[in-house]
Amino acid sequence: MKKYLYILLLLLGCLSYKPAFTQVKLEGDMEHIDPARHLPIGWTIYPQNTASAYDFKLDSTVKQQGKYSVSINSKTTGGGFGSMAFGIPQTFKGKEIELRGYLKMENVSGWAGFWLKIEGTQAFNNMQTQNLHGTADWTEYSIKLPYNDEEATNIAGGAVLSGQGKIWFDNVRLYINGKPIDQAQTKKLILKKADQDTAFSNGSGIASAKLSTQQILNLTLLGQVWGFVKYHHYAVARGDINMDAELFRVMPAVLNADNNIALSKAIEQWIDGIGVPKHCNTCEPYKGKNVKLQREYGLIFDHTLLSNSLIAKLTDILNNRSDQKFYIRFTPIGNPIFDHEKGYKAMAFPDAGYRLLCLFRYWNMIQYFYPDRHLTGDWNKVLPLFIPQFVNDSNAQQYTLTTLKLICGIHDTHANIWSYNKELEAYRGQYIAPFQAKFIEGKLVVTGYYRDTLAAKQTFKIGDVITAINGTTVSTLIENYLPLTAASNYETQLRDMPRNYLLRSNNQHFEFGIAEGNHEKLADINGLPYGNVDFGAIADPDRGKPAYRLINNQIGYLYPGRYHNTDLPAIKKLFEDTKGIIIDMRCYPSEFMPFTFVPYIKSGSAPFVKFTAANLLAPGLIETSDEQPVPTLNEYKGKVIVIVNAITQSQAEYTTMAFQSSPNVKVIGSITAGADGNVSDIVLPGGISTMISGLGVLYPDGTETQRIGVKIDEQVEPTIAGVKAGRDELLERAQAIILIDDVKQP
Repeated sequence: MKKYLYILLLLLGCLSYKPAFTQVKLEGDMEHIDPARHLPIGWTIYPQNTASAYDFKLDSTVKQQGKYSVSINSKTTGGGFGSMAFGIPQTFKGKEIELRGYLKMENVSGWAGFWLKIEGTQAFNNMQTQNLHGTADWTEYSIKLPYNDEEATNIAGGAVLSGQGKIWFDNVRLYINGKPIDQAQTKKLILKKADQDTAFSNGSGIASAKLSTQQILNLTLLGQVWGFVKYHHYAVARGDINMDAELFRVMPAVLNADNNIALSKAIEQWIDGIGVPKHCNTCEPYKGKNVKLQREYGLIFDHTLLSNSLIAKLTDILNNRSDQKFYIRFTPIGNPIFDHEKGYKAMAFPDAGYRLLCLFRYWNMIQYFYPDRHLTGDWNKVLPLFIPQFVNDSNAQQYTLTTLKLICGIHDTHANIWSYNKELEAYRGQYIAPFQAKFIEGKLVVTGYYRDTLAAKQTFKIGDVITAINGTTVSTLIENYLPLTAASNYETQLRDMPRNYLLRSNNQHFEFGIAEGNHEKLADINGLPYGNVDFGAIADPDRGKPAYRLINNQIGYLYPGRYHNTDLPAIKKLFEDTKGIIIDMRCYPSEFMPFTFVPYIKSGSAPFVKFTAANLLAPGLIETSDEQPVPTLNEYKGKVIVIVNAITQSQAEYTTMAFQSSPNVKVIGSITAGADGNVSDIVLPGGISTMISGLGVLYPDGTETQRIGVKIDEQVEPTIAGVKAGRDELLERAQAIILIDDVKQP
């Protein structure tokens, strides 16, 4: 897997974030100021919520030229990223685009740079591989991308700061074929017929629906047929058909059908209006290579439900499918890109038709392009289960929570409601308890404090077991919030539940039950405003310190969350005479390590991974790739112990798998997040943003990692007694293994 392909979670917001396209000229000199925002005109900040950990300010003191620059400054010791973006809603004639800009850095612990993306194409670069961090004076940087003026729609870009520190940027310019963009020749974008169909832009016309058993069946079959047509019909593939609008055209007749015969007639007349393809004598259905999952079509070819003539027309669509797709394409490595999907962000509470569109869109994306569909159980049961819920939602918050339940149903830690969602945050609560808590030995245990306040420390001790919150037992709260906690496995749900739900409230006053021997005592305290809390401080209390150090003269320690590939020569020298290295993967790596650090410790030629992915030629078919190797340098001869737990997710899991391909590596800890593979963005009505794991990731022997996590050689978990004593029991065990135990032999 190429290095840049796993640079994802930190800047995913920029990939899915659509800047406000309000200008053609790039106001990159920072001199034209919006008086209301006191920021340059045409630039938008991200994240936009008040809880953002980053400040964006105009600076008249530090600048590269003119009167002003703009600074991005981290407010906390936590992670994340802040970006300032521009958008240009225009297409230009040319073959290459270049962004040039000046950047100044101060104590950047993560990385910084500019980013540039060409909407409508795969062209994207965020400079992460240039590894810009630390402190540096004004320097000009450049990003060049191929520009396909046949496919490009809009241009988006900006500056980004990941992690801690401060950056200033100024004098940002764009060039097309070497010419300033305001001198480049524009090209009129020819809209596809699907984009020109705006008949239902302001509403579906379906405000509500009274659901009988027949109507639920009708809508179930409509959702399945609609998705099948969306991803198979030749006219849809050409971009001639707006499938959102078509859903609303056929839905009234489907709702009015009082039996299966009337249902078939309504759907068949709709398909006739789209057009049935002529028979292709030379077309042969793609059967796939190394097939892991066969195609699945739900109920739409069931002759007991739909008429023979309708099924015959659906079969013609299947057998004469197009190799091109308007609503779907794939990256070079195989994860899906869901094209031309509208988010309808202005519809905070979409009408019933659009709420059903949300359900149908998501269900079919999973049905045809989710590589881990087989892990969702009987996915066909989801439509009839959720149709009444979406139809009966009565406000924006209910709709958001129903959508979240749907997303949670695939049990993928990558699949959540991402970015700031006002309705979801309002539901979770504007206050949070002033202490941190984790599940240890199956109990909710106080582990730290958000603020060093006397009241919190006197009332809640490290190691206290919380038994009830505001009069409800913790076990009941877990049961209540599991359907709203998106994660691949139960342990990762418990990882996220305290911060997202258990310790949140819209009432500032909290009352807790605390176990005290065989009894329970009550303790109350006021919560902190959620947006003012530094959530990153406890995740990496040593942020700002080197990623690597010697624990003693025999053991080296590496924290990948602060590692940079430029550190590797110094690491090799420092760890040269050690007996072993501990790699603490209870974090998200700041650099892609499989082809840099892993070869340093790897011996042997064993492969470490293979992938599963959907196929454009046969939607629903999931294929398995060949095994992937990792280079071997065999420079380090000592033991390597990798520590993992539920925080170990995505790239961290993938990197751990790469380490495991070497026989001198042992993995200890507990189940990881079980969400590996490059992600694919999804947007749903109401502007709801989510993602899925777009690739399945397997060990060479075919062992799944989705939901299961990485293979663990020795199960080690913290204890309540260890927490009370301030011990890191996993780190202690890793040291003991290096000094005493034998690592597994090849």
